[in-house]
Amino acid sequence: MKPLVVGLFVVALPLTAAAQAENYNIDPYHTYPYFEIEHLGTAMLRGRFDKTAGKFSIDRTAKTGELEVVIQTGSVTTGDNDRDGRPRTRDEHLRAPDFFNVAEFPTMVLRSTAVRFAGDNPDTIEGNLTLLGVTKPVTLRIERWRCGPDPRTQGRRFQCGGNATGSFKRSDFGMRFGIPNVGDEVRLWMSFYGFRQ
Repeated sequence: MKPLVVGLFVVALPLTAAAQAENYNIDPYHTYPYFEIEHLGTAMLRGRFDKTAGKFSIDRTAKTGELEVVIQTGSVTTGDNDRDGRPRTRDEHLRAPDFFNVAEFPTMVLRSTAVRFAGDNPDTIEGNLTLLGVTKPVTLRIERWRCGPDPRTQGRRFQCGGNATGSFKRSDFGMRFGIPNVGDEVRLWMSFYGFRQ
């Protein structure tokens, strides 16, 4: 990806040097990796993954971070889940071996290798995406980053998060079905946040 993510995601310092590190668990109810891809040379088809978990940590003093996002591939949805006389829906096809092959590869994982800062906040996440058993480097740009007390708990919980974007070629991971009628480049956008442990 010049991505996801997603991860849709999640940043931090090695735990061995954790004096200034803050560790967070991703909130699965507000973390969603979205994607879009060109369809038949006309419109951009959009979808998302509904089940995501992970963690991140961040050290603003050392300007380092780490991220791990685990996405359940079977939770993919594009809004097409009614067969209406067809042998399968688009979402069922996306879960099949032509695409995400969820029976054999139930998850895809994004793990950071480096987090770059702009001032006091994370700006870019460099990492590896594992999809269909293949691991390739990806980059996510953090478009928005905010931290503060969770107003729903009268400040008892502290949260950080934002949005991240990127892209990758699905053919790099062996997902070649339908190219070029179904585009090769996948654009990602992930909303995410986590609660401090």
